[in-house]
Amino acid sequence: MTTPSALSTHETRDRLHELTVIDVRTPGEYAGGHLPGALNIPLDRIRRALPDVRQAADRGGVLIVCASGARSENACRILAENGITTATLSGGTSAWAAEGHDLHRPQGNPRATWGMERQVRLTAGTVVLLGLLLGLLVHPAFQILSAGIAAGLVFSALTNTCGMAALLAKLPHNRTRAADLDATLAALRGRR
Repeated sequence: MTTPSALSTHETRDRLHELTVIDVRTPGEYAGGHLPGALNIPLDRIRRALPDVRQAADRGGVLIVCASGARSENACRILAENGITTATLSGGTSAWAAEGHDLHRPQGNPRATWGMERQVRLTAGTVVLLGLLLGLLVHPAFQILSAGIAAGLVFSALTNTCGMAALLAKLPHNRTRAADLDATLAALRGRR
């Protein structure tokens, strides 16, 4: 198994021309802005792309990117388990943008969706408030909803995973169409 490395925004900027950049965020997040030349292969579809990512890694460096670095670390771990050497961008596209580097958007920018972290915060907050409100107005047992979300957030922090994000990624606005993924994989195969 190979160990993924992390590149700073400065190292990435200097090497961007020689790297194949794969953005593992949802299509909506990707449409909201991504590193120049990045291809979108959502984390939940990365296993389907293994042969094409392996070929890209054999041709040169592969950089895996997400919003903050957590999903790209997970993708790098999956790729490393399959013998594919990759690197991740420390801090993700958030760090890239914070350093003042440009983010590109697809032509005819399709409706951009909120970032996954923002979607998780909205969903968690809504369920907590709903649990507290129903606990006050209907029956105290509804407060279990709020406690469940709190426990899920603690588990998420301890394991650096997010079950709610995995569920939200399955919503239609966060899913890539098969044709889009096929086009992305064809573009990945065509890169030299």
